[in-house]
Amino acid sequence: MDNGLSGYHRQHSPIHPFIDQILVSWPQEQRNTVYLLINKYGLPNDASMTKITWYNNGPWKRTIVHLHTVPHNSPTPHLDYLEQTINYKVPVQSFDDIARFDGSLYPDRTAGEATAKCDQEAANFMVLNLMNDMVTGKRTVEDARRAAAEMEKAFRLHGQYPPYTTGFLFPKQSHTADPDVASF
Repeated sequence: MDNGLSGYHRQHSPIHPFIDQILVSWPQEQRNTVYLLINKYGLPNDASMTKITWYNNGPWKRTIVHLHTVPHNSPTPHLDYLEQTINYKVPVQSFDDIARFDGSLYPDRTAGEATAKCDQEAANFMVLNLMNDMVTGKRTVEDARRAAAEMEKAFRLHGQYPPYTTGFLFPKQSHTADPDVASF
């Protein structure tokens, strides 16, 4: 009997009793994403009733699948619940452009991180690559938004994954934190 779980889970059940117990009440989309990530990166490092977390998985500093979603209409309507973070020193002067480009892309100056939140890893790679293009002057906000729409159409409607959606097109950064300066 098919209980609606992903093929990975059906073939390798139980993954982990605690994780299975958490996911049984999650919506199918988030549950499938968790099983896909387990298949790709192994068991998560942390799990609670509302989020599943991996640390240092593949190219990511942190990956979190959230139970709760946020509707996001750019470039196409979808639900944001897959949050992925890298070390990246975003120049302060780029914060406004990043916010205009994608409201689900979060630079954190103090921690030296950039986080993308979407519904697919491919989309998170894409927005972070486009962010890098904007930070380095290769694209304007408008050009990045146009490119995001074209790439998302390619992978969501046609199953075509351009390089922007399959990995990072810029070198990994380290020592990116900026604790700022004390005022007194």
